[in-house]
Amino acid sequence: MAARAKRAKVEDGSELSPLQSFLQWCDGVGLELSSKVCVSKEGIVAEYGMLAKDDIEEGEVLFTIPRSALLHQGTTKVSTLLEKEQSSLQSSSGWVPLLLALLYEYTSSQSHWKAYLSLWTDFKTLDHPMFWSKEERGRLLKGTGVPEAVDRDLANIQREYTDVVLPFMTRHPDLWNPGTHTLDLYTQLVAFVMAYSFQEPQDEEEEEEEEKPPNPPMMVPMADMLNHVSNHNANLEFTQDSLKMVCVRPIHKGQEVFNTYGQIANWQLLHMYGFTEPCSSNSNDTADIPVANLYEAAARGAQSDLDRQLVEEQWEVLCQIMEEKAAFIFGKQGCLTDTELHTALKVLCMSKEELSEFKDNEGWEEDDEDDEKISLALSNEGLPELKASWKRLIYEAACLTLRSYGDGEDEEKVMDVDRAVMEDKAALMGLSCRQWKALQVRYGQKSILHGLMELTKS
Repeated sequence: MAARAKRAKVEDGSELSPLQSFLQWCDGVGLELSSKVCVSKEGIVAEYGMLAKDDIEEGEVLFTIPRSALLHQGTTKVSTLLEKEQSSLQSSSGWVPLLLALLYEYTSSQSHWKAYLSLWTDFKTLDHPMFWSKEERGRLLKGTGVPEAVDRDLANIQREYTDVVLPFMTRHPDLWNPGTHTLDLYTQLVAFVMAYSFQEPQDEEEEEEEEKPPNPPMMVPMADMLNHVSNHNANLEFTQDSLKMVCVRPIHKGQEVFNTYGQIANWQLLHMYGFTEPCSSNSNDTADIPVANLYEAAARGAQSDLDRQLVEEQWEVLCQIMEEKAAFIFGKQGCLTDTELHTALKVLCMSKEELSEFKDNEGWEEDDEDDEKISLALSNEGLPELKASWKRLIYEAACLTLRSYGDGEDEEKVMDVDRAVMEDKAALMGLSCRQWKALQVRYGQKSILHGLMELTKS
């Protein structure tokens, strides 16, 4: 049974804590919180979380948030202005209107969301890799793809702030002040949106009619208190008037309530949200093999000048089919981008005659292999049965990728470095929070690549 979130009472007359103030605000905006759950700072995996005070059955509603309590570009006090000038707020991220709303609301003493936003006095405590030094990112996360993703983020944030946000704020000095609403605060709010915002899924009917851009992100008080695991027990549902967090499998008294942010690998969790799951328990973990490494594996196998020339021609054809910077994604059960990998293997293993015929026909005349067969062939079950030339390319590409995590060592030494720490409880206990998170990302990816080598070795 749902009941309004109770007002926090402080008998000694002291000020309410940020969490108590937030719960009082929830009561005032009509957010209904089940009597079977509570928000806590203890007994959970992060700074805040939700615990079950009683056994909860599948289908029970844990809380209901009225749409008027959501914070986005349509509910902020400056919504009319943002709507009026939306054409000048276009950007590659699509987040500028929400970020301008957050800049305004976060620094306004009169903000309707003051109690909600006061839960975060410093967004840098989210500990996104964008707040690590470049040296630390490079040292702890080499080979994982995170440093490159963060560098792109920071460049995009600076460009967006300089080219879009700053000129807009300058035109409206009564609402924004570049001295207060700095690039540093803007960057912190980007991290806040990355970690805590939600995007409402589009109607399936709308998706079928025409491709529309995704709905803009929005802040959902209370829903963002729940932490993520891949094996979650609650899920956010969207209705016309409200959003509801619904139990999707039984939760026992004392257990934490977990939402899901989607099927997300550890490197993406760290990049977007600032945390990771233990790599052994994240069933959605992945490792990427760049298509360039598949090409390099083919080039290394060339025995003569004619062979090398053929590989170059194959690569030229492949680059017309897929981007040179593309990558193949491998999960714990096999290749997730199986159609693309299948195409690349076919091209890079063609004879000169087959390649010539392929060029003349501008592609394959007819592909008799269906998607299901391809998926099975490139799964963990099918990989050992692949033809030898295909297995060699995958094996060598996995080796090359594994070596990229180290500093010139061979792939076994690169693997052993992290394996030794993972198997040493004392060493694990001695790691800093950042070192532990980076280890989960690295070792998870390395394990997938090493497993792939085991499946494809001759």
